[in-house]
Amino acid sequence: MEETVVDETLFAQLDPPVLAGSGCAACGVVVFPFAARCPACASAAMEQRSLPTRGRVWTWTSQSFAPKPPYEIPESGFEPFVVGYVDLGPLLVESRILGPVVIGDEVELRLLPLAGGDISFAFGKIAE
Repeated sequence: MEETVVDETLFAQLDPPVLAGSGCAACGVVVFPFAARCPACASAAMEQRSLPTRGRVWTWTSQSFAPKPPYEIPESGFEPFVVGYVDLGPLLVESRILGPVVIGDEVELRLLPLAGGDISFAFGKIAE
């Protein structure tokens, strides 16, 4: 089965993975995912910006029930997973987080294989 990125606009590159955000040339706000207009000042002067690949867990929670469609429950059944916000410096990114973490842990961007051959992203704790 061929792997495909669930949304090409999420990434500036895949090898190594780097997320694509946008920065406003008018006011300096940085957002993810890419936005055509600035959510702070409504300027259309948005430029693609590669985001940092490392950050710190700002907060997290366990997703203990299956999300609504289009989420597909694997044949093996639903297993809880960790989601949270990762502080990348210029912004917080909502993401799946791999492995047990505590607030303040340093994490790095990773590719996340999904059911059906799709690929998304997650952050995982950096090995010490």
